[in-house]
Parts: sequence; structure tokens; C-alpha cells
Amino acid sequence: MCKKLTPGVILGLSSLAIISSLITTAFVKASAAPTYMIAQANQVRTVGGALAKQLQGKPVVVDIYASWCPACKNIAPTLSQLKQEYGGRVHFIVLDVSDRAKANQAEKRARELGLGQFFSANKSQTGMVAIIDPATGNILTQHRNNANKSAYTSVLNAALSRR
Repeated sequence: MCKKLTPGVILGLSSLAIISSLITTAFVKASAAPTYMIAQANQVRTVGGALAKQLQGKPVVVDIYASWCPACKNIAPTLSQLKQEYGGRVHFIVLDVSDRAKANQAEKRARELGLGQFFSANKSQTGMVAIIDPATGNILTQHRNNANKSAYTSVLNAALSRR
């Protein structure tokens, strides 16, 4: 038995369709927006344990880099400034994934430095920079395509003041 749709039911269905469309649009726009801060303050993320002995005593900045990556080019001036400012007080590690050979070298180096698990999880995230406490392996902050220098300096200064 078929029922005839009344104007109220039609209005209700069309309102539902509009609301659904608005929610979908909002979700798509939210997912397309750049996400700079990956590690949240209340979420402890780790690379799987303490880093290699040669990295102990200084915060470690890890850059997942590729020569063809627009985000890497965007953050390069910021990382250059950080290297100049923090040169002897911070370890800077670049894991280059520009091509297969370089990615294989980066993977080997990451394993040697205690960053193997981190590299495996992030090797496709070019333009990503993480600051890691070498003693614990905790990721203090992690950003992707974030050229805002203060986002890094605030974390580095806090890490250095605890030493």
C-alpha cells in the first residue's frame, strides 16, 4: 500500500537533505583546512623509546623532507633560522625521502638513531617537523607545513630550560 506524501513530509525531507548537505560541506571544508599542530598537549606521543646515545642531552628536531615537496620549501627558511639560532644546543635531523634511494638511506639512518618507528609512521608526511625529547622519545610537538617560527621556539626554549 502506497501512501501519498503530504506537504509536511516533503518539507521535512527537503530540510533533512539541506542539513545533510551543510554538514557534508562543513566536514569537507574542515578536512581541507591545513592542520599544523599534530601532537596535542594532552596526548603523549612517542617514537618508541629513548633515542640513540649520540642524540642525548639536546632536543632533537626531525624534518621529513623531499626536494619536490612544496611544504618543505615553505618551511625551509624557518628551519634555516632555527639552525642558526639553536645550532649547538639542538640536534637537527633531516630524513630525505626525495626518491627511493634517499628514502632507503633515511630509513637506515632513522633506525640507527632510534627513530625507526617514527620514520615508518611518518615517511609519507613530507613537510613535517617534530621536536623530540631524546631521553624519553616523547614527541614534544609535531607540525606539518608550519612556517611559524614561534611554534618551534616556544617548545625548544621550554625543552632547553629543563636541561
